[in-house]
Order: sequence, then structure tokens, then C-alpha cells
Amino acid sequence: MQLTKFGHACVRVEIDGRRLVIDPGGLTDPQALEGADAVLVTHEHFDHFSEATLRKATQQNPALRIWTNTSVARQLDGSSARVTAVGAGEVFTAAGFEVKVYGTWHADIHPDIPRVGNIGFLIDDALFHPGDALTVPDVAVDTLLLPVHGPWSTTGQLIDYVREVAPRQAFAVHDGALNDIGAAMVDGFLGDNGPGVGAPYRRIPSGMSAEIA
Repeated sequence: MQLTKFGHACVRVEIDGRRLVIDPGGLTDPQALEGADAVLVTHEHFDHFSEATLRKATQQNPALRIWTNTSVARQLDGSSARVTAVGAGEVFTAAGFEVKVYGTWHADIHPDIPRVGNIGFLIDDALFHPGDALTVPDVAVDTLLLPVHGPWSTTGQLIDYVREVAPRQAFAVHDGALNDIGAAMVDGFLGDNGPGVGAPYRRIPSGMSAEIA
């Protein structure tokens, strides 16, 4: 499995030419969708979901399919044959990958800010993208895509989250708002200089790939 990071929260997963893209939002280079067979969207926030980008992608690629939650699917009304709404507990196949859905809600930011729906995706029982939530699947996770920075979490919560999920390895996502100093600070706490998360932690530069064995 090849994992390619595209900016903030978007990644592309590829095996044998099959391409699955997760969360191509408003901060994502549309190039991430080139050659994609399927798209997964965790929730409606702009950094994870761009209606214009997905509508254009479906026009350019008639075979492209999208799986997401009810709120995002509603915003893509008019492409209903191409968009499938899914929720926690459902299992489906996208671009040849088996996908299991976990979670229901975005992490709480503040009592005065309404929460939106958020679902996480477990790909081939191996790779988990939680979106903007610290959802713990009820199965073993090989590779965790860890949202390392947002207005809804602290580094301490991330340390405890990785320990609870107990993946074999973790890769950083959701880090587009961090400058180099902030990224280095977070990496230090989650990496070898921190209190320990129980799993190797890595950051993939935008546009670069890593092989997931």
C-alpha cells in the first residue's frame, strides 16, 4: 500500500493502480484526484470537503464514486448516483478496498459551536483515518493517520489517543496550520523525545509518499 499526502488532511491510498482519496478539501491541490477511482469524505468542514472540487472531478471522471456522511451527501445533491451516504457500523467496497465506518460526531470544539457529523474510515483492516475526531476503533489498527493539530485537541490528548488505539505506526495528518516551529514541537512530543506513544510516529511532506508494508 502506498500512502501519499496532499497538504493538510488529504491522503491518497494506492495498491496495484487502484486509487482511493480521503478528504480532498479546500486546502488540497486538485491534483490529488487525478486518476482516483473513489473518494471518502469524513465531514463537511472546508479543509476536508470542497463541493466545487468534487463536482468538477465527477464531471471529468464519470466513473468516480464518493462515500461520505449524510450532511456532505446532501450538499452534493444532483450527483446522487455517484454519492453514497454511510454511517457508523457500515462496510462497503471502494476502488477494491474494503472500508469500515467508525464514529458519528466531530470532536467538540466549544459548547457554543455546534458539532457536525464526522465519520472515520478503516481501509482494508489496516489504515485508519479518523477525520476530526479521536475515535477508537474496536479492532486492531496497523497504521493510524493522526490529526496532530486542530482547535479541538491538545498534544496531551493525542498522546493518550495513540496509546489507546495502539497502532503499529502513526503518520501525521491535519497539520496545515502548523509552521515549522509548531510542527517540530508536536513531533518532539509524539516522537522519541516525548513521553512515549507506543508506536513509531512519522510526518510525510506534502506531495511525498510512504510505503505501508
